[in-house]
Amino acid sequence: MAVMKVIEVMASSDKGWEDATTKAIAHASKSINHIKSAFVQSQSVVVNDNKVEAFRVNVKITFEVK
Repeated sequence: MAVMKVIEVMASSDKGWEDATTKAIAHASKSINHIKSAFVQSQSVVVNDNKVEAFRVNVKITFEVK
C-alpha cells in the first residue's frame, strides 16, 4: 500500500496557465520526490491597464511518501 500526500502550491507566469502549472511542479520537485499527479484547482489572471499581466494557478500536487 502506498502512502500519498497532497500539498497546495500557487504559481504565476506571464506566458500562460500551462507555464504557471509547469513552474509550480518544477518548484515543488526541488524539495519533493515521487510526484505522481497535479490538479489545477483554480485559475486567475492579474489585470493592469486593461491588459492581462500574469496568469495564476492554484495546484494540488500529489506525491508518494516513501
